[in-house]
Amino acid sequence: MTDAPDPANNQPAGYVPPAIWTWEPGNGGQFANINRPISGATHDKELPVGKHPIQLYSLGTPNGVKVTIMLEELLAAGHAGAEYDAWLINIGQGDQFGSGFVALNPNSKIPAMADHSVDPVLRLFESGSMLVYLAEKFGAFLPTDTHKRAETMNWLMWQMGATPFVGGGFGHFYAYAPYKMQYPIDRYAMETKRQLHVLDTHLASHEYMIGDEYTIADMAIYPWYGAGLRVAYNASEFLGVHDYRNLQRWTDQIGARTPVQRGSRVNRVFGDPAKQLAERHDASDFDRVAEVAD
Repeated sequence: MTDAPDPANNQPAGYVPPAIWTWEPGNGGQFANINRPISGATHDKELPVGKHPIQLYSLGTPNGVKVTIMLEELLAAGHAGAEYDAWLINIGQGDQFGSGFVALNPNSKIPAMADHSVDPVLRLFESGSMLVYLAEKFGAFLPTDTHKRAETMNWLMWQMGATPFVGGGFGHFYAYAPYKMQYPIDRYAMETKRQLHVLDTHLASHEYMIGDEYTIADMAIYPWYGAGLRVAYNASEFLGVHDYRNLQRWTDQIGARTPVQRGSRVNRVFGDPAKQLAERHDASDFDRVAEVAD
């Protein structure tokens, strides 16, 4: 029987997990003010509803961008029914805990969506669910061939399951934790690089994630592992992101698509002002912001 670890070596020194965990509000970290161990609304606030069939409530994070890329791709492909209003949800201010948002998504995470083209109004939460719903609704970006469809779903579910190790794991401990800890940074950096290698190896023999066909799998993976990790957490050099040449080729190819560029700007309120569009209610909103930037 091995000896118990010495609590003096824990972080912080002397820490021993209690028999029953209790919440201490404001317990450190960048998002301590909005994190809590219970669900539900903290205040009454109805969600606005615009003029279009699709109402999106989101923020321009990688998870939000997946859906706005899809909507812009659908519009570019001629699916007028995919017109949408994109309302800003400021998660730093706790908008996701308003009663209207919680009614759409009891998990209080962006994005959330309502399809008003059906009766009763249909709610959607989880970005992967939205991508599949929109693909099936409009018959686009999800192959009908059995093998290609299965492969698309494989990679979509891979992204949904793998990315929390990147964002909630590596990103948290590298960029947001109240102090640097080598063990979790090393642990999640190793896992993030393993995932990057998975993608790089696959893309060595595939133009897109499903071969020669651009699908919702590409739209789901790109905001995190393509454009995202080039800038996220200021960790591109630390992770050696540019060493994954096949992944970088694919990232450049996806990023050159006009709908991807447009979708990446929606609900974005940080970074280059010329690439921000806090809310999108009409296609002309992109032109208006471009004129202001000029």
